[in-house]
Amino acid sequence: MIYDFETVVDRTGTGASKWQHMFDAKPDVPAGISPFSVADLDLKLAPEILEGLREHLEDVVLGYTIATDDYWDAVTGWFQDRHGWTVTREQIKLAPGVVPAFNTAVRAVTAPGDGVIVQTPAYYPFFGAIEGNERVVVRNPLVLRDGRWRIDLDDLAEKAADPRTTALLFCSPHNPTGRVWERDELEAVWRIARDNDLTVISDEIHFDLVMPGAQHTVFSTLNDDAAARTIVCTAPSKTFNLAGMATSNIVIPNEQLREKFALEQSRTGFFTLNALGFQACRLAYSKAGAWLDGLIELVHGNHELVRSFFAERMPQVVVFDLEGTYLQWLDFRALGLSHEELKRINEQEALVYFDEGAMFGPEGEGFERMNLAAPRQTVQDALERLAQAYGH
Repeated sequence: MIYDFETVVDRTGTGASKWQHMFDAKPDVPAGISPFSVADLDLKLAPEILEGLREHLEDVVLGYTIATDDYWDAVTGWFQDRHGWTVTREQIKLAPGVVPAFNTAVRAVTAPGDGVIVQTPAYYPFFGAIEGNERVVVRNPLVLRDGRWRIDLDDLAEKAADPRTTALLFCSPHNPTGRVWERDELEAVWRIARDNDLTVISDEIHFDLVMPGAQHTVFSTLNDDAAARTIVCTAPSKTFNLAGMATSNIVIPNEQLREKFALEQSRTGFFTLNALGFQACRLAYSKAGAWLDGLIELVHGNHELVRSFFAERMPQVVVFDLEGTYLQWLDFRALGLSHEELKRINEQEALVYFDEGAMFGPEGEGFERMNLAAPRQTVQDALERLAQAYGH
């Protein structure tokens, strides 16, 4: 099947959060401008999912719904086929999204006042999941070495040794830097977690979105000990643009950890998922793999376009290799602008709407995160507006 990744989907007036954020920043933004911020896709839905949902809706009753055998087979089959990861349905807890899941996990496996480590710059809901649940953010800033973001293992070991620190909220692939951690890096993190008895809450929502040349390793597949101390958060939402379906699969091999997670869920009154979310996830994992391959090709091509464009027109801006996710991390610091001035020029003059780097913590100031899951012409047009706004 030939997929359409070039039609611009105008989400004005649909309640799309990133589009509304754009209009909040500039109410008179002209027609034809698309934002590059929040991590969802302004692309047509995979036809296998759309057509399957239409067929399902012909005679469905949208009442209380639980997972079917077909659902479990699709999820566990996807994990096995795409990741070589053997998971049983009993090891999976359902949740209405990865963000609710890692909030639940933080409450389930730590106590108020405990420290939870994050690698910064970090996906901004991590901070809320920790501080909003009366835990303490323990920063383990990434270091830039030879043009590549790396985990500061010495700092991580020092922070993990504090007995008040009990968990690591890990992001793999890493958002916002786009790193796909190599196996030896993951094993080093695991050894520190083992030696200091940390529970690892691993947000792997982007694990299907790995660019050519990179290889993702699910944290809990490293060895038996890693599996026993890890909660892996997955969802079809980033992969297939299904965030609005509020469906995620949280893999917890350790029965005791799984029971703690389930108990915390029960305290929130959580019992089931969106009836259509079950179907969308099943259809995505059982039928839309070829569409995903096309999406990855689009994103990789957009990354190459962005890299060559900035190298030629604005070489002061550093474009980091995109190994995973569809989120391009850009370093604007050499322009010498304040965060406020950078935002003003991008949004008010260039009409380009990123996720500002400062959202990911002070370590992100001077950076921008650009969503590359967009039609190529849309990306090209935005780059031209940026170059013109900065006099290039």
